[in-house]
Amino acid sequence: MRPNGRHTAGASQLSALRVWAMALLLLSVVAISPTGAKAAPSQAATATTHVYLLRGVLNIFSLGLDTIGARLQAQGIPVTVANFVSWSSLADEAATAYKAGRLKTIILVGHSSGATALPDMIAKLNQLGVPVKLAIGLDSVFKTKLSTGAERYINIYIGDGPGEPVRAAAGLRGKLDNVDVRGTGVGHISIDKNEAIQRRVIAEIDAAIMRSRAPAAPVAQPGTPRPARSAAAAAPARN
Repeated sequence: MRPNGRHTAGASQLSALRVWAMALLLLSVVAISPTGAKAAPSQAATATTHVYLLRGVLNIFSLGLDTIGARLQAQGIPVTVANFVSWSSLADEAATAYKAGRLKTIILVGHSSGATALPDMIAKLNQLGVPVKLAIGLDSVFKTKLSTGAERYINIYIGDGPGEPVRAAAGLRGKLDNVDVRGTGVGHISIDKNEAIQRRVIAEIDAAIMRSRAPAAPVAQPGTPRPARSAAAAAPARN
């Protein structure tokens, strides 16, 4: 007995409808999944943020910072890309904008000699009473000591190359992370251009801007004694 043509066509259409229904269901699950794309910083937060990117020697070996800057600008985040020798004048510029209320969140990124200059720029900003939310150094080429801090300082360096870990001076405030990326295939000239490194830098900047909604900790002036901790604060936490 031959199958009815209409019955066969109807079964085929029903099967197609089931496939479409399953596809729509899967799309709706993905759309509401908490593991989707991270939220970008709000327009209000980015408007009062400025990222200063310091190139290394000769302005020709740190062009990956230009790419990072372009990606940040595409998110609406204001940036300045300059040679590391400009760090002092940039600190003055940032301090003026901060005290005028135009800036609330200051972020610094440097490569090579630009990374080496970051602690000096942070120290000057702190002396001017200006906090630094985040600083990221990419393969600082000289031994670098951080005496005054950003809220967070990330030093990404190549342990078996010219880069150096950043050392913390006594009494340093803020969090310091030294991240050794040896064995990942990146070199001193390519670390700022590496796609994975660039994604991490941008992700850290976005996270810092999101955290900037909380009030910034006051900057301690040089020579100011640190407040005594209470016995309750000094006691170890219990589970």
